[in-house]
Amino acid sequence: MADVNDRNLVATVMNVQKFTVHDGPGIRTEIFFKGCPLKCLWCSNPEGIRNNPEVGVYGRRDCIGIDKCGWCINACPLSKENVLTVEDNKVVAIDREKCLNCLSCAKACPNDSLKIFGRQVTVPELMKVIMEDRSFYQKSGGGVTLSGGDPLVQWEFVVALLKECKRASIHTCVESELHCKTEVLDQVLPYTDLLMTDIKHMDSAKHRKYTGVSNKLILSNIGYAAIKGTPMIIRFPVVPGYNDDDENIKATAEFIIKYVGGCLRQVQLLPYRPLGVEKYEALGMEYTMKGSELTEPDSYLSRVRGLAEVFQSYGIPAAAGTTVKTK
Repeated sequence: MADVNDRNLVATVMNVQKFTVHDGPGIRTEIFFKGCPLKCLWCSNPEGIRNNPEVGVYGRRDCIGIDKCGWCINACPLSKENVLTVEDNKVVAIDREKCLNCLSCAKACPNDSLKIFGRQVTVPELMKVIMEDRSFYQKSGGGVTLSGGDPLVQWEFVVALLKECKRASIHTCVESELHCKTEVLDQVLPYTDLLMTDIKHMDSAKHRKYTGVSNKLILSNIGYAAIKGTPMIIRFPVVPGYNDDDENIKATAEFIIKYVGGCLRQVQLLPYRPLGVEKYEALGMEYTMKGSELTEPDSYLSRVRGLAEVFQSYGIPAAAGTTVKTK
């Protein structure tokens, strides 16, 4: 196990986004970590599932042709093994089983036809970026949000980063699926001002079918965080035909009342949007929700707002989307 007090820990992140306003109070710097223990059918960020940096292939759209360039093939240490698939003079795919994931091909590409998802950073590097906007946090009541993927996949680094943020008196928010050991929460929660997590389905078998894991550990950790007095925002992704039935909504509301109680700040119902199809193809992954586009988006959004009202009828502060701020 890594030493969480080591400020030179290294983590893999997808992006560091400044001036975010929807993932926690005020103006925030949001850090998106790679790696997620779930594989939700409707995930629109497949680049966040795997832990390590990886190459996405956009050759059909952006490759200028190996006859004019070919730098990626020349850079590949296994070029003779045909790791890079060429069609119509363009690199269109990678044989992921043969690939060493050395990233050499993408580093050589001159125009992002091959794009690297993920880069490694240290705690001091991130703190330097975070501190640049400290005045905005102070004026707006904002801070730092750690998201993903799921940041707790790299929890040792997260604890080290949270400690540095608290030393700088910066508000911290952690967004996690909470599919982790409770011992991890014992390390993370003391430095977390706000916890954001999802309840995707109350039926454990359906949860496993849709996300790849049971919900038992997740629900247990939500209850544990509440016992510890951690303020929480619960997000509910509304996926038509999967989890938006009345029985599941009722069970979700009853669980929140019983196990989250006064620690709840808001339930946010997130509309499903069929995004990320191109990224799935670029990463050589199957998007199982392809073809499930909403035929009546206005009617669907009305349904999401109606479900928010159902939660409100239980006395639960709920909103459709993330733009309605908590008190």
